[in-house]
Amino acid sequence: MSDSSTGTPFDSRPFDTRPFDSWHGRALKGRGAATNPAGRYERQTRFAVDDGWDLDEDGPPPLRTSVTFEKPRTVISRNTSPDVPFDRSVNPYRGCEHGCVYCFARPAHAYMGLSPGLDFETRLFAKPDAAAVLERELRRPGYTPQPLMLGANTDPYQPIERDLEITRQILRVLDAFNHPVAIATKSALITRDVDIIGAMAARGLASVGVSVTTLDKDLARRLEPRAATPMRRLAAIARLAEAGVPVAVLAAPMIPALNDAELERILEAAAGAGAGAANYILLRLPLELKDLFIQWLETHAPGKARHVLNNLKQSRDGNLYVSGFGQRMRGAGPFADLLEQRFKLACKRLGLNAARPAEFNPNLSLFKPPPKAGEQLRLL
Repeated sequence: MSDSSTGTPFDSRPFDTRPFDSWHGRALKGRGAATNPAGRYERQTRFAVDDGWDLDEDGPPPLRTSVTFEKPRTVISRNTSPDVPFDRSVNPYRGCEHGCVYCFARPAHAYMGLSPGLDFETRLFAKPDAAAVLERELRRPGYTPQPLMLGANTDPYQPIERDLEITRQILRVLDAFNHPVAIATKSALITRDVDIIGAMAARGLASVGVSVTTLDKDLARRLEPRAATPMRRLAAIARLAEAGVPVAVLAAPMIPALNDAELERILEAAAGAGAGAANYILLRLPLELKDLFIQWLETHAPGKARHVLNNLKQSRDGNLYVSGFGQRMRGAGPFADLLEQRFKLACKRLGLNAARPAEFNPNLSLFKPPPKAGEQLRLL
């Protein structure tokens, strides 16, 4: 393994360089997107055309995952969005092998000249020095702590974390600094770090949100092909709650006519596992994600495609997506209003969010940079 300022492959196997039309309209085992279209900044776009010569009867071989190391100068990202309850985050990875077809982070791959489609889930980037860079940033004079989000963009516990352990190293730094952290994931791998997260939670420094999109394992396999099964996510909620960690369930995204009927069942299952809070998001389809999701519907749920899209348009002023703050997460109109009412009634019945002010407010008073290695301790 080697790295550089520009990044070099962690996996020495070459990238698959076939044009995206080799995969067009086909469900690939273990992958979410059905195509690999060019990003919005590329000058050329390729289109698949069926010429009647079905020569590739067995389909293309499986796509391999490659990981490139990056050496960032900073790792804390800032935001001023009123739609999210944090102003800073750290993302150990870019791209995500979970392959969730609905992932709002997919369009970010276009900034690197890559496709938000299959490239997003097969050509990944990792920041092995993230913990050391974060420590430098936390030691800067005048730094003021606020909850730091892990998993704001891509999942910090996606499969490559099992070997690279970048998220675990970051948690060690936050633990040493007594810095509050909130984590969002759909991976059961988070239970590996329950020793650190549990100890931080005991000091009021950690909370976790676990995404449960559906309880239907077959739908989950198509929507989120390399993520943990729904039952394993519920087991992760139970393990975290058992360790004293405040856990919220994220019923997200809610997709009309596909998984929205499960909202109450998801909340019930999570509350039964030990979740104390909940949230939901109506499916978001920014930029290239619109076409990717439509292609997924045509491949995996063609009979529901029109119903899904019509309900989304009804909730977004006739569009598939509206980017305005306040509406992009929830939508508006009859369907969106009913979804919100159902969510609130279910939470009230299950006691979700009732204890949120006490259990999910982080303790900011403990923050203190620890002595550097070899640094003499002060007497006063």
